[in-house]
Amino acid sequence: MAATMKTSAVEDVNVTFEDQQKINKFARNTNRMTEFKDEIEAKKKSLQNLQDASDDIMMFDDDSLLIPYQIGDVFISHTQEETQEMLDAAKEALEQEVKDLEGRVSAIQQVLGDLKVQLYAKFGNNINLEADES
Repeated sequence: MAATMKTSAVEDVNVTFEDQQKINKFARNTNRMTEFKDEIEAKKKSLQNLQDASDDIMMFDDDSLLIPYQIGDVFISHTQEETQEMLDAAKEALEQEVKDLEGRVSAIQQVLGDLKVQLYAKFGNNINLEADES
């Protein structure tokens, strides 16, 4: 008795110009999302540094002590209250930037989800759109 062997042959799917545009859009958006996520992490680290500085300033007992605050490349001495206000303003600005970046990431994830559905519908297992975790 002869055994028959089933092989899963890769289907030959024609890639149209529109398909290639979708693939390119997917790649560009994936790269942008990665850059935004890296930027979010950097901003969150800066936010934590500002919070730590704010906590340290609150521990000072002497209100007349001048605290150096960096603006650009220059350190300017301010009172404890002024420095605390500047730190709070900087924290609020960073929190807003993080919120905006997270909104952009969310919008890109929506676009990527739509493109994945369209591309997997046409190419099936012949295309890999999952991110490498290496």
